[in-house]
Amino acid sequence: MNPESPRAEALSATILALLIAPSSAAPDYTEDLAFLRAHTPIIELRSGDARVALAPAWQGRVMTSTPGGDNARAMGWIHRPVIEAGIKPEAERTGLDKHIHVFGGEERLWFGPEGGPYSLFFPPGVPQEFTHWKTPALIDTEPFVVESSSETSAIFTKSATLSNRAGSELTMDIRRKVEVLDDAGVGILLGITPAGEIRTVAYRSSNTVTNRGDKAWTRETGLPSIWILGMFPPTPATTIVIPLNPESDAKPNTNYTGFGPIPADRATVTGNHLFFKGDGQARGKLGVPPSRAMPFSGCWQADSGVLTLLHTPLPDDVAKLPYVDSQWKEDGDPYAGDVINSYNDGAPEPGAKPLGPFWELETSSPALALAPAASHTHQQTTLHLTGPREALDPIAKKVLGVSLDEIENALP
Repeated sequence: MNPESPRAEALSATILALLIAPSSAAPDYTEDLAFLRAHTPIIELRSGDARVALAPAWQGRVMTSTPGGDNARAMGWIHRPVIEAGIKPEAERTGLDKHIHVFGGEERLWFGPEGGPYSLFFPPGVPQEFTHWKTPALIDTEPFVVESSSETSAIFTKSATLSNRAGSELTMDIRRKVEVLDDAGVGILLGITPAGEIRTVAYRSSNTVTNRGDKAWTRETGLPSIWILGMFPPTPATTIVIPLNPESDAKPNTNYTGFGPIPADRATVTGNHLFFKGDGQARGKLGVPPSRAMPFSGCWQADSGVLTLLHTPLPDDVAKLPYVDSQWKEDGDPYAGDVINSYNDGAPEPGAKPLGPFWELETSSPALALAPAASHTHQQTTLHLTGPREALDPIAKKVLGVSLDEIENALP
């Protein structure tokens, strides 16, 4: 998760209660869908038995999905207490909702940088501390317009202006298309056709930003990035896997400002793979710089038998491009950030409550140096596969470069 957590003593009992979400090793899609529809309009995409639930009121985010079948499993993490509480007028917000509404959702649109001299989450002149941290309403509470929708895709649009910490205004048009993939599309993306006994749900979001101002966005005034984040239910045997480009020896960042170092028994690099526990039991964040990034990342939940894969196309010259640094600090290079991030939720300090718990995988576009009327599209595809272990193992080897056994044995 992105915000640096507040100290436990600064949270009232009411807010602490709000932060606790029901947890289940196998959330039910039908139940989650009914709950969501009772609180907000939902667009449901379909391909065969696969379903993808989108919330236009929350920026067209993917709230959850399922490959279908008997006892259809919900793949996304949703935060029922926050959804039930709803969005209060600004003047009536007294706790965490002054900073963010943690609705959940397995794929949402954000913008970076979060921290640094060109932060979109901290106004000018204030310390970069949680007290002053606030998610822009554009990516928190403002609905997007439904331009079109069908059984297999939906398009959401929004025109907005974001102000950064340096005082620059970024006027933009946003177009977000979410489409569900069929079996043929999955096979083409993976380079391997899932066996018949495997159930799959896969969807792709294409997120386009256009500079609608009369000035170019420059490094000196602060460049934004398109940032896509997903929140998923943790299990005790969840291991996140991020393949690393072997042509670079740059180290992933496992000591994010505000989160602290991740112990070696929870995150480790073995060969050209970064492994990270996604059990929701210890708060930590890590990032992979452009020179080490690869198109695929993923997660294996050994106890529930779910293989999750994430794909984002990388520019040919990715290692040479600027990526925004979202860490909460004033010093350092604001364009030495990461392409891929992962977060595991947990108590921010002894005695405090977690935000979920949940785990996240995230991808970012390069920093957007856009001239007036110029556009950039950042694409991400999310896939969840369930089925016999012997059928999932070849997919893990092909796509992630490691077997399920190797994933399970990578961390204690």
